[in-house]
Amino acid sequence: MTRPRLGFLGVGWIGRHRMAAMLDTNAVEAVAVADPSPEMAAEAAKLAPGAALVADLPALLAERVDGVVIASPSALHAAQTIEALEAGAAVFCQKPLGRTAAEARGAVEAARTADRLLGVDLSYRHTAGMLAVRERIRQGALGRVFAADLTFHNAYGPDKPWFYDPAQSGGGCVMDLGVHLVDLVLWALDWPDVADVSATLLAGGEPLAGRSDRVEDYAIAQLTLADGAAVRLACSWRLQAGREAVIGAEFFGTGGGAGFRNVGDGFYDFAADAYRGTSAEPLATPPDDWGGRAAADWARRLAAGERFDGAEAERLVAVAAVLDRVYGR
Repeated sequence: MTRPRLGFLGVGWIGRHRMAAMLDTNAVEAVAVADPSPEMAAEAAKLAPGAALVADLPALLAERVDGVVIASPSALHAAQTIEALEAGAAVFCQKPLGRTAAEARGAVEAARTADRLLGVDLSYRHTAGMLAVRERIRQGALGRVFAADLTFHNAYGPDKPWFYDPAQSGGGCVMDLGVHLVDLVLWALDWPDVADVSATLLAGGEPLAGRSDRVEDYAIAQLTLADGAAVRLACSWRLQAGREAVIGAEFFGTGGGAGFRNVGDGFYDFAADAYRGTSAEPLATPPDDWGGRAAADWARRLAAGERFDGAEAERLVAVAAVLDRVYGR
């Protein structure tokens, strides 16, 4: 059976990690790599010595690829996704798919027209801990979920200048980290409608207040779901919290609770527990090699011949629409 031919656009640390995860499935092959940094491209070539090193997306598409894996700056995601889809290639893109819901919608409609598989690297869904929490919710073990509390504080900030330019990034810590929180809560609760959104965005400790020359580095958002459930989201860059990262998602219901959290102060080890009154029962513990699972899953689906998934694609737009409301757009 012929394996799908993939081109990789952007092979910094994340791009190379996702490339390795896909190739490890043995379901796909890498035939081309494009990155503006010759050093990054050379590192990626070590994963696939036979892959062509090309200049850009058009050159990548000229290699007759079946799929394109995009890990470029956020401002380019939607346009590059659409270009690849219009050329007949499936796409796996780093988050966010678009800086706005309109950009995300454009990419989804291109995938619909091309009938090609579209995936986004919303990787925390694939952790053992969040999968266990979601299963508890779906089994009804929490009763009616009436509240959720999700957090992603990062003691560091992005090291690329474009992250801090609203025109290129579409936003700050909400676009970078909050997208995972919005996706997780809607995914875990089976995609409820969001009735209301309010948010406070700060930059350098001061209200962002509609400024267009900087992005937020601390944000709190309150979502009210259609059934009245209350959701609190908090995220930040460079928060002086005494630890490298604070990552968690807790769900509270009339019959119990469940939570997912990072272990220690790192970014990679997670645990999950079921709550009953004052007691907690482990649902998942580290180690858990979760980082490349979203990429590997997309690669396997592509190899199995899957094409456009309308329901999943619409959910990408739903997440982007909530982010728009957080930003007051």
